[in-house]
Amino acid sequence: AGPGSYTVGTMSERFDCHYCRDPLQGKKYVQKEGRHCCVKCFEKFCANTCIECKKPIGADSKELHFKNRYWHDNCFRCFKCYTSLVNEPFMLRENNKVWCSNCTAAADAPRCKGCFKPIIAGDQNVEYKKMVWHKDCFTCSQCKQVIGSGSFFPKGEDFYCVSCHEHKFAKTCAKCKNPITSGGLTYQEQPWHSECFICSNCKNQLGGKRFTAVEDQFYCVECYKECVAKKCAGCKNPITGFGRGTSVVNYEDESWHDYCFKCTKCARGLANKRFVCHNGKIYCAECPKRL
Repeated sequence: AGPGSYTVGTMSERFDCHYCRDPLQGKKYVQKEGRHCCVKCFEKFCANTCIECKKPIGADSKELHFKNRYWHDNCFRCFKCYTSLVNEPFMLRENNKVWCSNCTAAADAPRCKGCFKPIIAGDQNVEYKKMVWHKDCFTCSQCKQVIGSGSFFPKGEDFYCVSCHEHKFAKTCAKCKNPITSGGLTYQEQPWHSECFICSNCKNQLGGKRFTAVEDQFYCVECYKECVAKKCAGCKNPITGFGRGTSVVNYEDESWHDYCFKCTKCARGLANKRFVCHNGKIYCAECPKRL
């Protein structure tokens, strides 16, 4: 903005007012666009109107102008904060209102979804899906603690810190009862941490491996063979239920693989057939007659 384009002085020569023809010699006058006029006629016919207060800008007032708009110097203030803008940077906005640079920046800045105040340059902020918060306004919907730039979980319009999300939404391990935040596995429709689903004997994880459940204990194949499985009365090896011979024959507190349960004399397989026990040995129905 700059001063108006006219001069004010006291006439020393013989000139008459361009408008009322009164003599100007010895009087205060105004010269504008090559015309001399008295102060009264200047304000009546020539003075610019202040765009802010709508009153004429008289010869005794300091005038500022910008793009064919005029202000009294004391009217040239920020529309928002009323700070004088004489010799200060400004912006001409809607309705011909002038704004200081700070108020312009605040008005054009995005609004925080938390406090609804502007986020101006230099403010730490958090952005998510075209929404923005001051860093300290981005809080957990459950515990209200500041999430800031930390990890979070969105749920509809709400946001949760890791701890609150675990307790509110995560599945709970069937063994340790703590939340399962990632990974894990399911056995008999119950969730487990991978590190909780382990062999009761060697403590190795069982995820993706063959295992045997005995009541509420789990065993890998090797530990089941060594610690739990019955030994076959025929071959003396563990009866695991894996692979060949998944069927088991039980008789008087002893067990056999189905393929090991055979006649002591003729080796005929006796699973699901009649047999005779003589002196602790198993025979088919015919062989005892030949002894």
